[in-house]
Amino acid sequence: MIIANTTWNIQNFRLNIIQMLLDNGFEVTTVAPNDEFMEYLKDFPQVKHISLKYLSRKSLNPLTDLSLILELGQIYKRIQPDVTIHYTIKPNIYGSIAAYRTGHKCISVVTGLGYTFIHNGLIGFISKMLYRIALKTNQKVIFENNDDRLLFIDQKIMTANKAISVKGCGIDTHHFSPREILNPDKDIFLFIGRLLYDKGIREYVRAAEIVKKKHPHAQFWIAGNIDEENPAAITRRDLDQWIRKGVIEYKGFVHDVRDLIQQSSCVVLPSYREAIARALQEGMAMGKPVISTDVAGCREAVDDGKNGFLVPVRDAVALSKSMTNFMSLNQDRRKEMGENGRAKVLGQFDERIIAEDYRKIIEDIL
Repeated sequence: MIIANTTWNIQNFRLNIIQMLLDNGFEVTTVAPNDEFMEYLKDFPQVKHISLKYLSRKSLNPLTDLSLILELGQIYKRIQPDVTIHYTIKPNIYGSIAAYRTGHKCISVVTGLGYTFIHNGLIGFISKMLYRIALKTNQKVIFENNDDRLLFIDQKIMTANKAISVKGCGIDTHHFSPREILNPDKDIFLFIGRLLYDKGIREYVRAAEIVKKKHPHAQFWIAGNIDEENPAAITRRDLDQWIRKGVIEYKGFVHDVRDLIQQSSCVVLPSYREAIARALQEGMAMGKPVISTDVAGCREAVDDGKNGFLVPVRDAVALSKSMTNFMSLNQDRRKEMGENGRAKVLGQFDERIIAEDYRKIIEDIL
């Protein structure tokens, strides 16, 4: 069973795991609240789907969370899975508790530490306490970067013998592959992601303002939606103000980002922390240089000076200097950096490599 907080998460990030499980003779059931992102069931008609009623990403109501534990427990008793794989924080915590109560083996995948760990506070304290309780019941816990793994061990949230680092969820390197460079004479920087302050979007816009004062020809694109259920979501007022200033060009939510990546010169993600930066991996897979911050989940993707540049976190001035530095590179150097990034994705982040890592972990548990 694969459990996540949205079917969007399953459709966009877990299909390689589903395919691997099917190829190895497993029956697969997905469990998540119903939403509009369920097209994968057409491609995988043999996969069963169960909708969750009590999983709310933003709810802090303990009665709702208790109901989720009971709901998942009932599902586990009915389906009797050999192993459950939990993704995202609420399935990790409450799914693990439900699996323990019903006597089922489980794996939790920590897909980034997100708002609660970046900002600490009471919610962060409670989350860590719940993780300590829940992860004791897991056979294995997978982290998408080694920094997060070490943090959980250092803070005694879990023991080292259960913690494994796997490099993200995997990239379809056939889908994301290099294309002809469309705008070789332009400098187009592209930000892809949910519009969260924690993604560094405020620093991206500020850096764009600095760069455009000296290089008005430079373009700064943003593609993504406002994740209103996330406490770090930007305000509509801020976005409208950035657009009115003419500093950025907002592309909205884009289902297929490949055309934008093809048109861009460089993919930029100045995030405060990631599990493993998906936007950077997609840009690299298409042969684009990248710029990001020297933080967990980003430094794993960027080899500074080889396939892109790393800058200090929350530093718009440093980011602007890195962008200006990139603009001074000739096309041959840019192409070389893009090729280095593509090679890194093929060698470390390809979805087949990640699926094989999961297969070995599941085989070991069973």
